[in-house]
Amino acid sequence: MDKALICGSFAFDNIMVFNDQFKNHILPDKVHILNVSFLVPELRREFGGCAGNIAYNLKLLGGNPLPMGAVGTDFEHYAKWMDEKGINREHVNVVDDTFTAQAFITTDMDDNQITAFHPGAMNYSHNYSVLDVSDPAVGIVAPDGREGMIQHAREFVSAGIPFIFDPGQGLPMFDGDELMKFIEQATWLTVNDYEWQLIQERTGKSQEEISAKLKALIVTKGPEGSLIYKDGEVIQIPAAKPSVLQDPTGCGDAYRAGLLYGLTNDLDWETTGRIASLMGAIKIEHQGTQNHHFKLADFKRRFKEAFGTVF
Repeated sequence: MDKALICGSFAFDNIMVFNDQFKNHILPDKVHILNVSFLVPELRREFGGCAGNIAYNLKLLGGNPLPMGAVGTDFEHYAKWMDEKGINREHVNVVDDTFTAQAFITTDMDDNQITAFHPGAMNYSHNYSVLDVSDPAVGIVAPDGREGMIQHAREFVSAGIPFIFDPGQGLPMFDGDELMKFIEQATWLTVNDYEWQLIQERTGKSQEEISAKLKALIVTKGPEGSLIYKDGEVIQIPAAKPSVLQDPTGCGDAYRAGLLYGLTNDLDWETTGRIASLMGAIKIEHQGTQNHHFKLADFKRRFKEAFGTVF
């Protein structure tokens, strides 16, 4: 089965709920001497990171994910989870004397959030090379350490491996010229509609100018579905309807796994986009980024129910 090399981050997401409102404890006229403490009786620690999430979702579909990333010495529990799910860890590299990247997210009753992010081992992703991987069919450069993203894109080109550029939350790290370099190197670009607007503003390029440099540009629009720009045409992908709206975190990674599945199985873009759309819908029905499960036969049944076709 064709391998998909997934370059990106691994992280722990520590999610805490404060059963009150931040505004009741942060005095505007005292922010210059801010010293607050929040009691958070609810705490979840989730496996996350773009490479981890994409690999998990692609494995659910029966794909062959090969994630590459840098992790810390605290990764053992996550590693055990990956082994249980049959996800290859050959290129998941432990960096001595570091922690795995992690986010600490506190949410209040108004859905306001205070987040601290520690990149940890992610900053060492450039120490590991795409060229050390044998024969991946396709790749993806997902959010990761800045130097790692630059290097891995360059190495995909050097190795002649087609790849998706997925800037995601890493987009603010790059200026317009750097983003254009990624786009010129990439085979496909995938972004949400907000990221797409930022890219156009930062590069000064239009949709037509950017699409001309790619085999396909994929723009997701949440409940409005997604658009795939290819060869001068626009393919409209409808959104699959989730049974319940639980947690949108990680939906983009699930969608990208669907894209990789379609690319590694030589599916047309209409089918690939719909698989990606359904992956996002299934993810949003569950808390966390790697807590959903399904059998491929059930996925195909739900695909037919959602779109009236089969794959």
